[in-house]
Amino acid sequence: MPTENSNRAHIRFDEVGKEYPDGTVAVAGLDLDVAQHELLTLVGPSGSGKSTLLRMVNRLVEPTSGRVLVDGDDVAGVDEVRLRRGMGYVIQHVGLFPHRTVAENVATVPRLLRWDRRRTRDRVAELLSLVHLDPELHGPRYPHELSGGQRQRVGVARALATHPAIMLMDEPFGAVDPEGRRSLQTEFRRIHDDLGTTVLLVTHDIDEAVLLGDRVAVFSQGGNLEQLATPATLLSRPANAFVEGFIGEARAIKLLAVTELDRRHVEPAEAGGGPGAADGNGNERPTVRLGSSLEACFSVLAGASAGEVTVLDDGGAAVGRLTPASLHAALRGAVTANGS
Repeated sequence: MPTENSNRAHIRFDEVGKEYPDGTVAVAGLDLDVAQHELLTLVGPSGSGKSTLLRMVNRLVEPTSGRVLVDGDDVAGVDEVRLRRGMGYVIQHVGLFPHRTVAENVATVPRLLRWDRRRTRDRVAELLSLVHLDPELHGPRYPHELSGGQRQRVGVARALATHPAIMLMDEPFGAVDPEGRRSLQTEFRRIHDDLGTTVLLVTHDIDEAVLLGDRVAVFSQGGNLEQLATPATLLSRPANAFVEGFIGEARAIKLLAVTELDRRHVEPAEAGGGPGAADGNGNERPTVRLGSSLEACFSVLAGASAGEVTVLDDGGAAVGRLTPASLHAALRGAVTANGS
């Protein structure tokens, strides 16, 4: 099993199945590897076994067949309490203790592990800052004094308290309004990139799945794995009619969000077309950076009065321009590159 501060965990579902006494099959003989540091999103309709699969990792649900292995060890042979204390677990409605302050909630597991006060206090402050909450301002508050998005941030901070190598997240942003949800998604992706924790994240929202996941696992009714792929491959080359139907008709639009702007998409700029240059109406021409999503580029381009934007590199130097034609070519290239 992974040790504290390792942030390294490989998960294997070895022909795992779960059948309930009434004959209902929640998971059907799943064979799946989750790599160290991977953020794997599990998506599918209700009844497709996503949450059941998640809970088998921390033994809230026991499989009826197969094994769940973490770094080669069968979790069935690990003490349940020790297993769960070594994993972060975030659910939709957070489950914060209402009678405890934010700081006390984040400190729950460190106190159970008998960390000393200074170490606990420092870790709480570090984590609240990580999720963009002010330790001095928000630490003394109670959950009812926070917004829904702030409570979810506290839930993430609490789950990260003891440097878990594995994070299990079940519809973690589902109870937050759309604007707050997108902000939380962006923040969590940043946190994951910084920490490298192995994450299993359950969602019913295909947009969230492709936005956050390194890979996406699509399940159908009865816990059948229909496709496992990168977001770009999933969107451009769905494996079958079920996956295509679940993704929906706007596959190309979704692909904008997971494709980055690179130099191949950039047209040469005319003289004087660098940062701060004006368009034909005397307005400063908007800019985008290499590495931005095509979705973000489309948003900026749609508001550009000259019908083009200046593209900058990481150092802020102009490398060319983006036009509707080159954006369309970039999207077509993304589809072609992934086999559609």
